[in-house]
Amino acid sequence: MKAEDIRVKTGDELADELLKLKKEAFNLRFQRATGQLENTARIRHVRRDIARIRTILKQRRQSATNLEKPVAEGA
Repeated sequence: MKAEDIRVKTGDELADELLKLKKEAFNLRFQRATGQLENTARIRHVRRDIARIRTILKQRRQSATNLEKPVAEGA
Protein backbone atom coordinates (compact mmCIF):
# COMPACT_ATOMS: atom_id res chain seq x y z
CA MET A 1 0.00 0.00 0.00
CA LYS A 2 1.37 3.39 -0.95
CA ALA A 3 1.23 6.52 1.15
CA GLU A 4 -0.78 8.22 -1.60
CA ASP A 5 -3.47 5.55 -1.27
CA ILE A 6 -3.55 5.98 2.49
CA ARG A 7 -3.80 9.78 2.40
CA VAL A 8 -7.06 9.74 0.40
CA LYS A 9 -8.81 7.59 3.02
CA THR A 10 -10.81 8.99 5.91
CA GLY A 11 -9.85 8.54 9.54
CA ASP A 12 -12.44 5.80 10.06
CA GLU A 13 -11.23 3.89 7.02
CA LEU A 14 -7.65 4.14 8.28
CA ALA A 15 -8.66 2.90 11.72
CA ASP A 16 -10.39 -0.11 10.14
CA GLU A 17 -7.39 -0.79 7.91
CA LEU A 18 -5.04 -0.51 10.88
CA LEU A 19 -7.10 -3.01 12.87
CA LYS A 20 -7.15 -5.41 9.91
CA LEU A 21 -3.38 -5.17 9.47
CA LYS A 22 -2.73 -5.73 13.18
CA LYS A 23 -4.83 -8.89 13.06
CA GLU A 24 -2.96 -10.05 9.97
CA ALA A 25 0.39 -9.39 11.67
CA PHE A 26 -0.75 -11.43 14.67
CA ASN A 27 -1.78 -14.33 12.42
CA LEU A 28 1.49 -14.15 10.49
CA ARG A 29 3.48 -14.33 13.74
CA PHE A 30 1.51 -17.41 14.72
CA GLN A 31 2.12 -19.02 11.34
CA ARG A 32 5.84 -18.30 11.61
CA ALA A 33 5.98 -19.83 15.10
CA THR A 34 4.23 -23.00 13.96
CA GLY A 35 6.27 -23.29 10.77
CA GLN A 36 3.31 -22.75 8.45
CA LEU A 37 4.36 -19.36 7.04
CA GLU A 38 5.14 -19.58 3.34
CA ASN A 39 5.65 -15.92 2.41
CA THR A 40 8.03 -14.53 5.02
CA ALA A 41 8.25 -11.17 3.24
CA ARG A 42 4.58 -10.54 4.00
CA ILE A 43 5.44 -9.83 7.65
CA ARG A 44 7.71 -7.00 6.60
CA HIS A 45 5.10 -5.52 4.25
CA VAL A 46 2.39 -5.61 6.91
CA ARG A 47 4.63 -3.99 9.53
CA ARG A 48 5.56 -1.19 7.13
CA ASP A 49 1.93 -0.62 6.15
CA ILE A 50 1.04 -0.32 9.84
CA ALA A 51 3.83 2.22 10.28
CA ARG A 52 2.64 4.21 7.25
CA ILE A 53 -0.90 4.40 8.54
CA ARG A 54 0.23 5.42 12.03
CA THR A 55 2.51 8.09 10.58
CA ILE A 56 -0.24 9.61 8.46
CA LEU A 57 -2.70 9.54 11.36
CA LYS A 58 -0.12 11.30 13.55
CA GLN A 59 0.52 13.92 10.88
CA ARG A 60 -3.20 14.59 10.62
CA ARG A 61 -3.50 14.99 14.40
CA GLN A 62 -0.54 17.37 14.48
CA SER A 63 -1.85 19.49 11.63
CA ALA A 64 -5.25 19.68 13.32
CA THR A 65 -3.70 20.86 16.59
CA ASN A 66 -1.51 23.37 14.77
CA LEU A 67 -4.58 24.87 13.12
CA GLU A 68 -6.34 25.17 16.47
CA LYS A 69 -3.52 27.03 18.20
CA PRO A 70 -3.91 30.80 18.10
CA VAL A 71 -0.98 32.76 16.73
CA ALA A 72 0.63 34.94 19.39
CA GLU A 73 0.44 38.57 18.33
CA GLY A 74 3.45 40.81 18.84
CA ALA A 75 5.76 37.92 19.64
